[in-house]
Amino acid sequence: MRIAFLGLGIMGRPMAANLAKAGHEVMVWNRSAGREVPGATAAASPAAAARGAEVVWMCVADTKAVESVLFGPQGVSDSLAEGMIVVDSSTISPRATRDFAARLGARGVHYVDAPMTGSKVAAEAGTLIFIAGGEEATLAKLQPLFAAIGKQVFRMGETGKGQAAKLAMNLQIAVIYEGFAESLTLAAKLGVNAETLLPVIQASMVRSGVVDYKAPFVLKRDFSPNFPLRLMHKDIGLMLEAAKEARVKLPALETVEEIYEVSAEDGLQDLDYAATLTLLEKWAGVEVKGASA
Repeated sequence: MRIAFLGLGIMGRPMAANLAKAGHEVMVWNRSAGREVPGATAAASPAAAARGAEVVWMCVADTKAVESVLFGPQGVSDSLAEGMIVVDSSTISPRATRDFAARLGARGVHYVDAPMTGSKVAAEAGTLIFIAGGEEATLAKLQPLFAAIGKQVFRMGETGKGQAAKLAMNLQIAVIYEGFAESLTLAAKLGVNAETLLPVIQASMVRSGVVDYKAPFVLKRDFSPNFPLRLMHKDIGLMLEAAKEARVKLPALETVEEIYEVSAEDGLQDLDYAATLTLLEKWAGVEVKGASA
């Protein structure tokens, strides 16, 4: 298939590379120049990348970036034709997603929101999980592409529901990890090593995929960005915005958001979101260490 892939960040670049590796014709564009993708051709603008494509796939930072890529100067809308499919794997506002879909739908363009869950490692391995909103027939046409970059696709319902489900998922990730980080901090302050505590956590009912994945990085003090703190902070803002619109109270998330605010002020925004642990350590005057540390 002829694909325009727009956005070559931590997740987007390996996704585009895997599509090209699977034999698809991929034209790529990124806001910042210099990010090449093996097997793909670079375009000078979103409009140039999308010209003649069957599918336009976006993976950019936020709602404003998606709007700019779609409708800004030299945006995708200049090159869209009836029957084309636009897929958005960014994590953005569900309300804005519905608006974008309506604007493009009026021109006969199909719109799918397909944010993903997984890490940089999963993106590179082609084992992402997609949480999609859109028509079943459109998703069926996209199956060869999903197969090249992911291992599962879950349809949540109509367009916008993929973004809504992704926010609900990331809410759990943010809150679960913060509970894990707080438990490690308290344990360290009370003299319990993280490597001693971790097997107990993993043998008990509090075990989670978040802990299983993040614990090795925490024990190595590796906070390089698999999922940058600034992006999780952005997602938390989207969650709170959606909750306000729906008149839902999220007291735990509101507290976590305060931790992210201070973490950003402390210069942690470009590290992995797991780096919020270092803020807790700073407040407690202790450092989480493994038994061998």
